[in-house]
Amino acid sequence: MSDPIDPSVPPSGTGCVECDATGGWWFHLRRCAQCGHIGCCDSSPSQHGSAHARAAGHPIVQSFEPGEDWFWDYATQGYYDGPRLADPQAHPASQPVPGPEGRVPDDWMDKVH
Repeated sequence: MSDPIDPSVPPSGTGCVECDATGGWWFHLRRCAQCGHIGCCDSSPSQHGSAHARAAGHPIVQSFEPGEDWFWDYATQGYYDGPRLADPQAHPASQPVPGPEGRVPDDWMDKVH
């Protein structure tokens, strides 16, 4: 297995790659610690972060929420002690949660897991 973390790789953007491509929305964002892919969390309707981890074999993610720096290991289902990753550390603080603005349905609370 290759190293599950590459601290030099920047995030893929400021929102979930797949949700942005399909017009979806997310609750919180997770950043792949190996390739920088930004995906939505498992509370989000589409759960793209964990889907990426399974498909790519990249088990470690870091929260991409402002003020949070914790890592999660999908393989062990536990927290992970990781290094500082390349900036930026989170999506812009002006980006709403859930997000993105304009795509979150009024009944979003009924749609989270």
